[in-house]
Amino acid sequence: MNESPQPAPVGVILAVDPDRFAEVVEALRREGLTVTGEQPILGTLSGTVPEDRIPALEAIDGVESLDRELTIRLPPPDSPIQ
Repeated sequence: MNESPQPAPVGVILAVDPDRFAEVVEALRREGLTVTGEQPILGTLSGTVPEDRIPALEAIDGVESLDRELTIRLPPPDSPIQ
């Protein structure tokens, strides 16, 4: 039982060629992307993927950009100003 742990999935947002949207999304899925949202008219989608698969996604023909999702946590409204 010497299995190496799988990398934790990270959220990503991608811009792809809108004229080839379905084709590019299928290629992204084959490389490990789990799609969580699609906006085909805009040519954007979001999903999760293991961190080590990001370079493979960026290399797919038709991917224009890939950004990691950022989580920003704000303090509660009644907390002191920092």
